[in-house]
Formats: sequence, C-alpha cells, structure tokens
Amino acid sequence: METKSAHSSYGRRLRDTASGFFQKYGLGFVMVASYFGSGSVFIASSAGVRYGYSLLWAVVGAVLFGFMAQDMSARLGIFGEPLMTFARRKIGGTGATALAALLSIGCVAWTLELTAAVGKGVSILLNGAIGWQPLALVTGLLAILIGVLNYDGVERIMTAMMLILLVIYMSVAGVSNPSMADVAGGFVPSVPAGGALTLAAAIIGTTALWPNFFLESNLVKQKGWVDEKGVSEMRRDLGIGYLVGGLTTVAIVVVAAAVLRPAGYTELETFITPGRALADVFGEWAMVVFLLGTLAAAFNSIVPIMWTPAYLFQNARGRVADSASKEFKIIYAVGVGIGSLSPLVHQFLGLSVIDMILLFPAYNAIVGLPITALLLFWAVNDKKTMGDHRNGIALTTLNFLLVALSAYLAVTSLPGFIDALTSGGL
Repeated sequence: METKSAHSSYGRRLRDTASGFFQKYGLGFVMVASYFGSGSVFIASSAGVRYGYSLLWAVVGAVLFGFMAQDMSARLGIFGEPLMTFARRKIGGTGATALAALLSIGCVAWTLELTAAVGKGVSILLNGAIGWQPLALVTGLLAILIGVLNYDGVERIMTAMMLILLVIYMSVAGVSNPSMADVAGGFVPSVPAGGALTLAAAIIGTTALWPNFFLESNLVKQKGWVDEKGVSEMRRDLGIGYLVGGLTTVAIVVVAAAVLRPAGYTELETFITPGRALADVFGEWAMVVFLLGTLAAAFNSIVPIMWTPAYLFQNARGRVADSASKEFKIIYAVGVGIGSLSPLVHQFLGLSVIDMILLFPAYNAIVGLPITALLLFWAVNDKKTMGDHRNGIALTTLNFLLVALSAYLAVTSLPGFIDALTSGGL
C-alpha cells in the first residue's frame, strides 16, 4: 500500500509540475513545431552532407533570427493587435480578405507536401505494403482530429513531440561519434564555396516561418501575456522552444556530416536518403529511428500551419479569432482536407513527393515570407499600433534584414520554381 501511495503521490507531483509549466509556457514549442518539418530535416541533412560542420553557425543564426521575429510578432499581439487585424485596419476588409486568401494558398501548399511526406515515409517503413497515396489521406484525417482539439491539448501534444524529436536525433548523433573539435569549428562563421550561402539562407528561411508571425500575435492572449510581465515570460518561452529546435537541427547536421559525408554522399536525392545511408552504417534501427523522427516532424507542422488560415480569415473579417469556435474549426478542417489531396497533385501535375517537399516551401519563400516580413516591419514600427513599444534601432535593423533576406530568397528561387512547376518537377 505504501508503495502504491508513493507512486500516486509522485504522479500527482508530476502532473502539477506539468500543469504549472503549461500555465506559463508551451507556445514556443508550437511555433518551433510549425517550422520543423520534413523540409527542415532535408535542408539540415543537405548542409551536413555538402559542407560538413561548416554551416552550424547558420543554425545558430537561424535560431536567433526566428526568436527575434517571433518576439516582434508576440509584442505586436501584447501591446497592439494581431498582425492580420493590423492589415485590415490599414488596407481595409476587402484587401485583408484577399491577402488572407493569397497567404492561405501557401499554407495549403505546405500541407500538400507534408501529407505526401508522411505518407511516403510510412509506406517505406511498411516496405511498400501500402502506397503513400492512401496514407497521405489518413495523415490529413488524423491532423483534422488533433487540430480541432482545444488549444491547451494541442500545445501539450506539440511540446511532447518536439521533445521526442530532440531525443531521437540527439541519440543518432551520439552514436555517430563526431569529432567535437570539428563540431566546435562549425560554429565559427565561414562560407564554403559552391552555393553554401544559398543553403545558409534556406536554413534561416525555414526557421523564420511566416505563418508563425500571425499565430504568435493571436496566441499570446492564450497564455495571458498582456503587459510587460508577459513579455519576460514570452521571451523565456521562446528561448526554451527555440533552444530545443536549434539543438535538434544541429544534431541532424552532425549526423549527416559525421556519417553520410564520410560514406561518400555529396548530395541527397530525397529526405529518405539519410535514413537509408544510416542503415548501411548502423543497421536498420537507425533508419527506422531517423524516419520516425522525420515523419513526426512533418506531421507536427500540419496543425499550426493550417491553423493560420482560420486566424487569417477571422481577423480579416474584423473578428476576434477563437480556436474553439465552430467557424474556426470548419476553416481548419476544410484547409487540411484540401491539403490531403497530394495524391491528385502527383497524378495530374506529375510532381513526385520530393518535388512537393522542395517546391511548395519555395512558393512560400517567394510569396508568403516577403509579404509577411514587410507587413510585420510596418506593424511593429507603427506608432498608432505600438505606441512606446515600437522597435528600437537594433530590432528595426534586424527586421529590415528579415525583409531583405525574404526578398533575396524570393528573387533567387523564382526562376527555378517556375521552371520546375511548368516542366513537371525537378
């Protein structure tokens, strides 16, 4: 009886600790889960294969960039208003609704590649017993079931999955036995020849995810962050979330640099290639673990990304967005349902899963990120909106760099995107 009572007491303390944590924190994990999908895994793996540890500094820069961008959007929500509400006030309801529709296309495109990626990965784990197409549809259905839960429930699921991802990739990185001196050297900024700068920009571009700017400015109220005290709690929350996200990305780069690069890989054909290569070195368990991590990352991204259109349309129509409302859940469910039709995209446009994984995030880099970065720059420097809480010189400079980076990514990505889309893939 005493042992049973002790276990019960321990369980209560654990639940109380978790409840106390989520009363103040957890939103940062939702933001990190949003950007950390199959595309992020592929880009980080590519960085390790092509340049070894040389671009680890870019991961640190991306984390700082993402943190500061989220900090700005959070302060906008605390001291001003949600980002799309600001857009409605400045360009009117019709303009804001049109903008919401344009941006929502990007969210659906992301979901198409994410459902395809999860379906493909599960199909491989099942040795092809089931094709990826029906599994993509099942993925969408599961995402709908989770996404219509209350915010607190989703937040806890996202947090648990991000921590699981960290454990998975850190475990694989540990057995890869990297040179710690070489790893440390990778945090010293350097730009190897042969497109390394573009890949570094891609790392930053996938971390500073534009849907998060809209989400954070809405969701700060969920945590009760409404004043200066809320700012300090918000920054601690973002710090915890982005630390986990950054360490996970570093682990993926390290695995690719320590295992795949010495094995003779110079580039990756698909997001699955790292898992297959790890199987050759460590055995099948390594591939299964790596693929499970990739699938969890992809699935994890669907819910927050597809929440974004629901917030966009409600704010654009002058409403206070409520994730518990019937309208919010309908917009979310319809959006995910359309995003589950990746098999049709494959059939009628001739795009493979890897084509979708690369092309659809590129669309968002070309369209969504420049528009949102510019809108955020406008909002956090608007005196009527932010009052005395407008950006200082340092944050204004950082925000300008985000706008410049988004413009650079758009310009450099557009020709290849159009060519790939019109020619039936990469």
